[in-house]
Amino acid sequence: METRGAFDYIVVKALENGVTIMGLTRGRDTKSHHSEKIDKGEVLVAQFTEFTSAIKVRGKATVYSRHGVIDAE
Repeated sequence: METRGAFDYIVVKALENGVTIMGLTRGRDTKSHHSEKIDKGEVLVAQFTEFTSAIKVRGKATVYSRHGVIDAE
């Protein structure tokens, strides 16, 4: 198991109102366990954890991670 400091983060910057960010669980069945809505110009920092294996972004946003920058539409 990883230590808390070793988990990856992403930064999501909303380019429109109503961008949704959802955390998805690990395990046999993938489920949404948390969601946030942010508006244009707002920024959310999200962390992958022992419970969060994926993060879904719905809406027009820029996603920053150690892997690069991605524009979600």
